[in-house]
Amino acid sequence: MFEYEIATARRADLIREADRYRLVQEVKKARRASSRSQEPERQVRGQRSRFTRAA
Repeated sequence: MFEYEIATARRADLIREADRYRLVQEVKKARRASSRSQEPERQVRGQRSRFTRAA
């Protein structure tokens, strides 16, 4: 019976750990998405005239 209780406790710990991991991943993803939308768009300038063609 003791082994069953240990296994049940371990299973509960693993489930909590997985839930926490998923939550952290969702927060990271949300932060990346929000930081992208807040960045100002940069203008691309033609810099090709600085360099010669390689081939």
